[in-house]
Order: sequence, then structure tokens, then C-alpha cells
Amino acid sequence: MSNTRDLSDYEDDDALFAELENEDDSHMAYMREKRIKEIEEELERRQAMSENKHGLYTEIDNEKEFMNITTSEKYVVGHFFHKDFRRCKIMDTHLEKLAAKHYGTRFIRIDVQNAPFLVEKLQVQTLPCVMAWVNGYCQIKLIGFDELGNSDGFQTSLLELKLNNSGALKKKDGQSGPKPQTKSIFQSGIAPYMSDED
Repeated sequence: MSNTRDLSDYEDDDALFAELENEDDSHMAYMREKRIKEIEEELERRQAMSENKHGLYTEIDNEKEFMNITTSEKYVVGHFFHKDFRRCKIMDTHLEKLAAKHYGTRFIRIDVQNAPFLVEKLQVQTLPCVMAWVNGYCQIKLIGFDELGNSDGFQTSLLELKLNNSGALKKKDGQSGPKPQTKSIFQSGIAPYMSDED
């Protein structure tokens, strides 16, 4: 009788293990399905972002489109440039690298000759001028190379650090840097632009 009971206990253990394996299998299947759904959603999100020029450093031709991007996209870095200014070209090379690296942030540029209203409203007086917005609010305004070591040979990582500290670069886990400010930088006043090279 004791042998039957032992055998019965053993069979119960087998049943218990079989149940646990089935439970593990169903849990694994659930986790697998959940992960597949997350991947599909991420691919759709990236496709939508790609269609909206994320990952690229794009030139915007008119002020209205520039303003629409800065107010509709969550993370935006914008460069006010002049095609004849050497330092603007240097800034372009750094921003192009960062655009490819920080896919969650939209990187754009606009020629100041195409943006007289914005130049005045944002008081763009020295070029290059790089600004970053989070949810439509300006977080940082980098004027010339003053905050970048005041050297033409500054490292891209220094610009990246400044933009990250402003909260304008989206991190991979969906978080940005420090909490963004919520004050607008739009102020009145006339501000002609000049080169930082002067």
C-alpha cells in the first residue's frame, strides 16, 4: 500500500510538473506575443517618424513650415544659418551627425534670408544660432560657438551634451534629459543677424 501511495504521489508530481510546464509554456507564449506586438508598434512608430524626416538633417524653406515643426514635434533642434558663413557650415556637419544618432529628435535648419519674421521674433543676432524645443517650448539657444569652447574645432559630443542637458534629445528609453522648461522664448524686438566670425 505504501508503494501505491508513493507511486500515486509520483504520478501527482508528474501531473504537477506537466501543469507547471503548460503554465510556463502559456506564460512564454503570452510574453512572446506581447514582445512581438511591442516590436510591431515600434516599427510602425519608426516608419511614421521616418516619413516625417526623423534621422535626417533637413532644410526648411519657409517660416510657416519651420514654426509648424517646432510646435507639432515633441523634440526639435533648429539651426538658423546663412549659406555664406563658414561657421554655419561647421555647425551643419555636427548637427548632421547628431540627427543620424538621435532618431527621436527632429533636426532642421532654415536660411535666415527665408525667415525674417523668426529672426526678428527670436532675436537671432549672431550666426550660427541653434535652438532646441520640447513640446513647442524653447529649451536652449546656442549663439555662435561661445558655449562650445569658442573654437571651430569643437567636438560633436560637446554640442550633444548641451542639447541633452536642455532636454531636447530623446533617449532610447523614451526619456529625455532634464525636465524641459515651459517658458516661451518668443519676445519682441528687432534683431539683425551677424556672423560669429566677425
